[in-house]
Parts: sequence; structure tokens; C-alpha cells
Amino acid sequence: MPGQPRTNCTAGAMAANFRKIKFATVALLSVAALLLTGWRDPPPSAHMPDPADPRAPVPPVGYGSTIRTYKRQRPVEPGAWREQNQRVTPQPKTGQ
Repeated sequence: MPGQPRTNCTAGAMAANFRKIKFATVALLSVAALLLTGWRDPPPSAHMPDPADPRAPVPPVGYGSTIRTYKRQRPVEPGAWREQNQRVTPQPKTGQ
């Protein structure tokens, strides 16, 4: 019949149409979510002073050396291994 439109009902064509619809739906929902998040009220400030106020209180600034925990480590001769082992050996538990 010449008056009827031709339809392509193959599985591949249906899958391609489904992918187009799925992509369009995801894209539309993503754009809607981005637009709606822009209309939210800004988060409440946590009772922080206005940064533009020159009289706003600020915490004091202190100096802390970055190498304050440095310990000089010079090469030394190896010590007696028995004494070193005795120093790090756990003490025996009492009462057993």
C-alpha cells in the first residue's frame, strides 16, 4: 500500500531507538537537576564573621618550626647485639 509509511521493525533499529531515548532522558534529567540546584537557598553560615568586616575577630597566628622534631643522626659503630635485643625484649608476664 503506497499510502502507509514504512516502518523498520528490526531488533537493531529498536535497540538504537531505545538508546536514543535513554540518552535523551538522562541528559534531560541531568540538566533539570543542575538548574534546580542553582535555585536552592545558600547554606546557612556557621556563625562565621563577615570576611569583608575589618573588625572581624581572627585567631592568633603562631610560629611553628617545620624542623622542631629533627634529631641529628650521625653514623655510629654497631653496638653489641645481645644488649640491644635485651633492651627491646618484652618483659615476661607475671602471674602465669
